[in-house]
Amino acid sequence: MKIRPYCENDYQKILDIYAESKLDELRFEKIKFELLPLDKDKKRLAELTESDIYVYEDKEIIGYAALFKSEIRALFVCPTARSRGIGTCLLEFLLSKINDAATLYVAKTNMPAKQLYQKYGFSVTNEFQTEYNGKPVFASEMVRNTSHG
Repeated sequence: MKIRPYCENDYQKILDIYAESKLDELRFEKIKFELLPLDKDKKRLAELTESDIYVYEDKEIIGYAALFKSEIRALFVCPTARSRGIGTCLLEFLLSKINDAATLYVAKTNMPAKQLYQKYGFSVTNEFQTEYNGKPVFASEMVRNTSHG
């Protein structure tokens, strides 16, 4: 098991993990969403590709995370590999690379993710409406101040 920088050969696996995981983030919403594959989602793909991407590998890639400056832009774990601490490992790894206040965005209704982030000192600082695949969704901005370093 190791976390390593992303390389070009990892691209398809990142797309696969995203496809398997993205709608889980929205599973608590009142409306149903259809998956917009990452390679078809220009905004999210652009944000990912300008970020530093890291993959969690255990024989194969089973999770990945992305960091842009002090913003955590992605943290996805393959559904079959959940509840093994992989998300926590990726989060701790990213936090070790951030010297300033850390920021992330999560669906307002995604309480399991928000509870994990709160354990690491994040708190909701703003809530706003955004969209996913053309449908409205409320998001929470969460910030972790440097005093938690």
